[in-house]
Amino acid sequence: HGLGADGLAADHTDKPFTVSGILAPTGTPVDRSVHVSLAGIEAIHINWNKIETDPTLARSSSDLRPRAITAFMLGLDSRLLAFNLQREINQYAGEPLLAIFPGVALQELWDLMRVAEQALRIISLLVAAAAMVGLLAVSLAALNERRREMAILRSVGASHLHVMGLLISESTLLTAFGIVLGLVLQNAVLLVLQPWLVDQFGLLLPLGLPGAREWATLGGLQLAGILVGLIPAWRGYRNSLADGL
Repeated sequence: HGLGADGLAADHTDKPFTVSGILAPTGTPVDRSVHVSLAGIEAIHINWNKIETDPTLARSSSDLRPRAITAFMLGLDSRLLAFNLQREINQYAGEPLLAIFPGVALQELWDLMRVAEQALRIISLLVAAAAMVGLLAVSLAALNERRREMAILRSVGASHLHVMGLLISESTLLTAFGIVLGLVLQNAVLLVLQPWLVDQFGLLLPLGLPGAREWATLGGLQLAGILVGLIPAWRGYRNSLADGL
C-alpha cells in the first residue's frame, strides 16, 4: 500500500493473509474487496524477525489494538443532528478531522457523470436520427423501383389511400422489427457478458424488459418511423395519381 511503484509504497508480501471465507455476492464493487481486521493491519507493520531473535519483544493480542484509523462510518439516531455533528467534527481542535455525508459525495460524483450521460444521450439521438434517415432513403429508393407495382395495384381496384396505407405499414413494421430485434440482441449480449462484468468490474446489469423511460424512448422511435413512412406514402400517392392519369 502507499503511493504506488515510485518507492514510497510499503510492501508486505512477507506477511500474507489467509482467506477464511467468501461472502455471498452482492453484485457491487464490494465483491472485489478483501476485508481484514484492524488488528491484522497493525500486525503487518510489526518487525516479527526482531521478535524471533529477542522473545522479550513479543506482543500480546492487546498490543495489536490500532492507535489511529484513517476513516470510519458513523450512524446517527436522528438526521436532524447530522449538520451539527458535522460542524463539531470539522471544528475539532484536537485532531484535523473531516466529516462528509456519503450521499452528498455520491451526488457530486453523479453530477460529474451526468455530463457523460448527456453526451451518450445525444449520441443515441443522432444514431436514431441516422437510422430514420436511412429508412427514408431506402423507402424512397424502393418506391421508384416499385412504381410499376403501385400501378398494378391501382389497376386491380386499390384506392390511393390503400396504397398510402401499405407504404406506411411497411415503415411501421420495419421500425417495430428493429426495436424488437434490438431488445433481443441487448438481452442476449447481457446474458453472455454478465458473468464477466460481475467478475471483472462488479457491475451487475439486470436483464428484463425496459423501464418507463426506455418504453417512452422506444415509443418515440416507433412514432418517428410512422412519420417517416408518410413521406414515401405521399410520394406513392402522387405517383399513383399520375400513373392513373
